[in-house]
Amino acid sequence: MNSAYLAPVFIRLKLSLLRNGLRQSSGRRAAYIASIVVTLLFAALQLIGLIALRGNDHADSVVVLLTAVLALGWAFMPLFFPSGDETLDPTRLVMLPLRPGPLVSALLAASLVGIGPLFTLCLAVGSAIALSHGVFALLVSVVAVPLTLLVCVALARAVAAANIRLLTSRKGRDLALLSGLVIAVGIQVVNFGAQRLGQAGGLSALDPVAGIVRWLPPASAIGAVDSASEGSYAVAIGQLGLSAAALLLLLRSWQRSLTKLMTAPDGSTLAAASEPTRKESTTGFHRLLPEGRTSTVMQRSLRYVWRDPKTKAAWVTALAIGLIVPLFNALQGTGSVYFACFAAGMLGIQMYNQFGQDTSAFWMVALTISSTRDAYVELRARALALLVITLPYTALVTVLTAAVLGDWQALPEVVGLSFALLGAMLATGAVASARFPYSIPQDSAYKNVAPGQGGLAWISIFGGMISAAVLCAPVIALTIWLHAANIQSALWLLLPVGAAYGLLVGWAGVRLAAPQTASRLPEILAAVSKG
Repeated sequence: MNSAYLAPVFIRLKLSLLRNGLRQSSGRRAAYIASIVVTLLFAALQLIGLIALRGNDHADSVVVLLTAVLALGWAFMPLFFPSGDETLDPTRLVMLPLRPGPLVSALLAASLVGIGPLFTLCLAVGSAIALSHGVFALLVSVVAVPLTLLVCVALARAVAAANIRLLTSRKGRDLALLSGLVIAVGIQVVNFGAQRLGQAGGLSALDPVAGIVRWLPPASAIGAVDSASEGSYAVAIGQLGLSAAALLLLLRSWQRSLTKLMTAPDGSTLAAASEPTRKESTTGFHRLLPEGRTSTVMQRSLRYVWRDPKTKAAWVTALAIGLIVPLFNALQGTGSVYFACFAAGMLGIQMYNQFGQDTSAFWMVALTISSTRDAYVELRARALALLVITLPYTALVTVLTAAVLGDWQALPEVVGLSFALLGAMLATGAVASARFPYSIPQDSAYKNVAPGQGGLAWISIFGGMISAAVLCAPVIALTIWLHAANIQSALWLLLPVGAAYGLLVGWAGVRLAAPQTASRLPEILAAVSKG
């Protein structure tokens, strides 16, 4: 089928998918409408801000770097954020009698429908208005704006097509590891750069970096508008040529990936099927675990962390952000050793939705829970598995932060506060897992919550985090009182007090969640199997 006829079909398909998805629940409609309103408002403010830059000496540096950051977002965010576009998965089309060439053109046209492309278009238009001066620059803008949008969209699709099998296979844990690091490090690098920019005292600090980035597509298309405004016509044409060449290369790469997906078998599946079954080791770390159900559950939970791509992505992101946030702030001289508590908070989130991690396989776990005692041992073992990682990691982050800041005196109290917070989050996570379970879809690499369960996820995580902060109030109040009373010699007591309090609260939370888990097994099974 010719791409001219295929493109309208895919555009209507995209709109139908969107419309049918919104019909599933009123909550989903409300969330989508709210996201549209927020995005349009932000896009309008961004557009006004960029237009206001017109005539500024450093406007070119700002818009060029902004375009580059936007392109990076298009490359990574659709892959690793749970609310990504479902049509990014090209494996859904492998059974259709379509040639890769027309399919690429049709998918590219359908990709231009959505909130993201609209936001990108507003930013590109604002950038062009901010930089264009003269007739030739205006003509260059007419080409540069759609070229920027097409390069961003093609970049997202090419990256998704190249990695879709990696994301949906056992090997996806490698990309999950990369995604967590990219997101965690990227956010903190942007934060670090913004603070450095403020310390530098003006936009002139952006000029050296922008001088290089203006030659990298798609920022080179926006840079061409500035070059045309300055009378460098040959340079402007060259920069447009770079973006056009990048678009062609991305489309070719995308087409090759689609051809491979449609004609080649899944090598990761074949390799996995041909691997001989290996006998599980009963030596080493496993021998240190308690006997019975506790050992079995702990080993299963730790294997999820290592083998399941989505679970591993969540852990790697939490580990990376939990380390980077306190250390980056400490290195900038603006942090505090108390920022190390952020690590405990990030890792404590992993206790939430414990049964959702099992997906439909939870029915096998449910068959082994016939009493409150069974539920208690199950939850306790899952909490212990988390503590195997979180306790030493929390202590390590606190020590590193104290070392960078040279504030060794505050080390005991911060470790105590971190352990108290960790125990509180284990407690609230156990209760939230029993009361507000939700499904984690396994057929999509881009979603971590099944449609219609977004409200449950928000209540479970954010409600639990607020409750954990309330539970930590006694230890926090004791810390404040000791500092206010200037009883410095007693601050070391916060370490054993915080550890004991965290242990007590964690135990109480598991005890409280056990009868709820045992009595709500059918509801939990239905919720986690929805996706």
